[in-house]
Amino acid sequence: MAVDVMARVLVAVLGSGIIAMLISRRYNISYVPLFIIAGMILGPIATLMPRNIAHDLFDYVRVFGLVMILFTEGHNLSWKLLKRNLPTIATLDTVGLLITALLSAWFFSFVFHAPFLIGFLFGAIISATDPATLIPLFRQYRVKQDIETTIVTESIFNDPLGIVLTAVAVAMLVPQASGGLFASFSSHMGVYGAAVVYFLYEVVVSIIVGIAVGAFGYWFIKKTRIFEFPEIEIFSLFLAFTGFMIGESLQASGYLVATVTGIILGNYKVFSKKEKPQVLNRVMKAIEKEVHFNESLAAIATVFIFVLLGASLDLKPLVDNLWGGILVAYFIMLVARPIAALPILKWWGPKEYLFIALEGPRGVVPSALAALPLSLAMKYHSSTLTVYWGEVILAVTVITVLASVITETLWVPFLKSKLLEHETVEDRMRKYHEKKRAKAS
Repeated sequence: MAVDVMARVLVAVLGSGIIAMLISRRYNISYVPLFIIAGMILGPIATLMPRNIAHDLFDYVRVFGLVMILFTEGHNLSWKLLKRNLPTIATLDTVGLLITALLSAWFFSFVFHAPFLIGFLFGAIISATDPATLIPLFRQYRVKQDIETTIVTESIFNDPLGIVLTAVAVAMLVPQASGGLFASFSSHMGVYGAAVVYFLYEVVVSIIVGIAVGAFGYWFIKKTRIFEFPEIEIFSLFLAFTGFMIGESLQASGYLVATVTGIILGNYKVFSKKEKPQVLNRVMKAIEKEVHFNESLAAIATVFIFVLLGASLDLKPLVDNLWGGILVAYFIMLVARPIAALPILKWWGPKEYLFIALEGPRGVVPSALAALPLSLAMKYHSSTLTVYWGEVILAVTVITVLASVITETLWVPFLKSKLLEHETVEDRMRKYHEKKRAKAS
């Protein structure tokens, strides 16, 4: 790719990104649809950016971007808050994730007359949630902190698990794209048995590797005393991508490794209680610096993922599948997720359950994975995963992301007023001090 073409693409993406952000701030609307629309204007509408170049860049950017986004999300997970809401989060990220994927798969196959495995690939791609656009609204309308924490923490885990589920779907459809491990499993226990074992293998191995890489990172920071810029920032990048590389080389999920590595680093105080306070404080300040740096990279990656996704779209499949895509999107929002969230009624009241069930917009992970089926279809020429189905999955994923983000940000104030009690800052502080007193006693 010529340097001048690359420079034009960078200018176009960053320029349209900042314009979209300014519009988002000015009119208090989500930036996600604006990024995608900006990309569509640059690409298929005004043809200022060739679709093939946008598509090729997107394939690289999504890998770098997802690693940075998931690594950073891991840092932001509070171990104490996770433990407090563990039953709900564990249920949503296991049973809920799978039910959402399966129901979405069935309805996609029904609407578009697709083979079930094609539907399952779509369901896996769309299973991850992204509440980033909701957080400012939750705080503006004073949504209960436990509910906000549950929705945000659910996403931190279902993002990488959604990627793992997508890897399983890809292995079932295009075995040659997933290495020899799935083929080895399937030769002994069949395709569906292999899918279960392969999923468990990816999750378990990724968690073990992530814990090991995170522990090494903490030890290395402490021993070498790399507490300042730019050493700590460079080391954090090295750590994130080393974990990703090790995970992928073991045919596990490099993305889940990056997430777990971030969780270990972000909660080093919990796992290092015997350390001297002076050492912990210096490590804390160093990790705060690298988190701030990584959040900036993750924000830039988010802009590139959404804008390049829009620029790489072919408008014909989008228009052809518009009404079917809208039908699928609202089925996921109004039927699949509420059914998938039913088990949490054990811990939440009906109104709180309904609020959580209706606030699970799709975002950066489905967007980053949206073009994967098309890329695989063009590369491997599968008899089932054809270019046609790759284009349909891409179009319907984009429609679902747009519909869910727009709808679920618009109805936050309505759902809050109808389903939740008003919680003031004083209420939050009172609950916080009550919990502290309970722990002390």
